[in-house]
Amino acid sequence: MRMMLATYGSRGDVAPLVGLAAALRTHGSDVLVSAPPDEEFEKMLNAVGASLVPIGRSARELLAEVTPGSPTDARRIAAALVEMRLGMLDTAAECDALLATGLPPAGAREAAERLGIPYVFAAFAPGFLPTPHQSPPRLPGKPFPPGADNRRKWEVYAENLYALYGEPLNAARASLGLPPVDDLVGHIFTDRPWLAADPVLAPWPEGRELGVVQTGVWFAPDERPLPEELEAFLDAGEPPVYVGFGSMPVHVLKGTGEAAVRAVRAQGRRVLVSRGWAELGLIDGADDCLAVGETNHRALFRRVAAVVHHGGAGTTATAAAAGAPQLVVPQIGDQPYWAGRVAELGIGAGCDGPTPSFESLSAALETALSPETRDRAAAVADRVRTDGAAVAAKLLIDRVR
Repeated sequence: MRMMLATYGSRGDVAPLVGLAAALRTHGSDVLVSAPPDEEFEKMLNAVGASLVPIGRSARELLAEVTPGSPTDARRIAAALVEMRLGMLDTAAECDALLATGLPPAGAREAAERLGIPYVFAAFAPGFLPTPHQSPPRLPGKPFPPGADNRRKWEVYAENLYALYGEPLNAARASLGLPPVDDLVGHIFTDRPWLAADPVLAPWPEGRELGVVQTGVWFAPDERPLPEELEAFLDAGEPPVYVGFGSMPVHVLKGTGEAAVRAVRAQGRRVLVSRGWAELGLIDGADDCLAVGETNHRALFRRVAAVVHHGGAGTTATAAAAGAPQLVVPQIGDQPYWAGRVAELGIGAGCDGPTPSFESLSAALETALSPETRDRAAAVADRVRTDGAAVAAKLLIDRVR
């Protein structure tokens, strides 16, 4: 059996597919993953026995050039995404199913439809699934009307989605001999999407209109030991506070990393700075701070006092599973949702806006570093499932059989 998994985005979009690919491999399936051609993605996939099918250009390079919320950038990327995903046709020709995630995967269902194989859409946060019980993410285009309820917001979302993808998608469908589609929301996301998020962190109540299948988080396996320098730093004093913003480019962060380091130090804590795609570094030569590259977060987060991060779905779930208190400084996309959930669960705090002040960061850190928050984070960690990838792998195999 051969499966095609498809995404286009940053590391946070690819890492869950690494987890799913690893689970599928335990069932003897061959796995192809259509994703950007970044070298780090290829290494991650090769490590679990999956093969990268590169599409488009480097995600790191693309994100460094894109302005969040720019209509011009959004239209350019939308047309390119449709073309890239239709490019999977030849590679997916011998596959038994196609699962798509990430940025609205317009074009992926066309490949599956043309080949006559099952198509599944999966989201990593509830807000990406079309239901009036959740507020949709914002797309460039028509703004949400003042005071609009979630149902009206989804109508606006659908209009903006069609404005971005409708023309290139229907042109591509015509070239394949397929009829045009008007309801892109229903077409791309389907009436039974999967939610690859933990039920404790991101609950999806039963009985709601959309037939969501919640699998749990797709954690990628990681048995790497921590680097010797990092081990030595951890052993040299009290647990430090981790500060990292994953795949967020430097022009989006606007100095947030440096502000977070200063706020952590003001609490009398040592700091671990994760370089990430923004290439964050030390702000001075003091020995209370260490900069680290990409490492095993599942092992590291068990040994820190708190995790300060951007609110990516994967980082939020990894910190929660490790029992580490969190401070979320959301930047874009679903990150405000995760900041809210962390605060609601009492496992940390969330900042209001992407560029918080030193004062607001300090206040949020006090909450995150309190004994009550640590106790609550430990209690929630015991309830976070780690078998989501195995659940999803079996479901996908069952779709084919």
